[in-house]
Amino acid sequence: MAITASMVKELRDSTGAGMMDAKKALTENNGDMEASVDWLRTKGLAKAAKKSGRTAAEGLVAVSVVGGKGVAVEVNSETDFVGKNADFQKMVGGIATVAAGTSNIDELKAADMDGKSVEQTVTDAVAVIGENMSVRRMATLEADVVVSYVHNAAAPGMGKIGVLVGLTGSDKEFGKQVAMHIAAVNPLALSEADMDADGVEKEKQIQMDIARESGKSEAVIEKMIVGRMKKYVAEATLLNQAFVINPDLTVEAAATAAGATITGFVRLEVGEGIEVVKEDFAAEVAKINNG
Repeated sequence: MAITASMVKELRDSTGAGMMDAKKALTENNGDMEASVDWLRTKGLAKAAKKSGRTAAEGLVAVSVVGGKGVAVEVNSETDFVGKNADFQKMVGGIATVAAGTSNIDELKAADMDGKSVEQTVTDAVAVIGENMSVRRMATLEADVVVSYVHNAAAPGMGKIGVLVGLTGSDKEFGKQVAMHIAAVNPLALSEADMDADGVEKEKQIQMDIARESGKSEAVIEKMIVGRMKKYVAEATLLNQAFVINPDLTVEAAATAAGATITGFVRLEVGEGIEVVKEDFAAEVAKINNG
């Protein structure tokens, strides 16, 4: 029986299996859809579909630097336990290595990794490890010198927070100190010029509303806001923050003293921005009993 593209799509949609696995299942079972589903289940290749709806907010961030290019990749899992799994760590490390040759998340997912796409590699790992997983984000940074740092490392080059720092005219030791600062303080932007204009305006309006509660005149409030926004920018931007290694200096002043210029940074933290819906145990049991 001829196996059509629509048949392969139908089987993929119902099982979550990869394209080649779905085609092979249909070929092995002469196009019988039900038998093909069973075939995939016996091979452990249909598990991914059942798990794909579960929230994956744990996992690892891996960093890799090759020459003047650095890349950081977040690969999520459902539980922190999987982040300690040697097979998962090996996969994440491999994905970070592949990412060095790509420029965005779509390219990364489609890129070859030991004969399979990265996306298919992750799907296969879901079936083996038994948790939903995803390659969620990647970021790249290019500079004369790129330094990486991983906070709370689970294995070399990967952990809960991954940082890249781009510099000129500096040794890597100072760059490492800046990367540690970024991991700890989490700046919003490099400088005021790099800040999101809408975000700054929103903060200004919030501060205006707070100030108006004091009952002071608009002229006085305007002067108050100037000071408050100056403080906000100083606390939110890397170059203006007090350097954690030497709080008497801003990061920019510390860079100048080290003969360096910081040109950019990347900071990825596992699970950042993911909303995790928690159910109590009774609700979970009821949900299972209700099908």
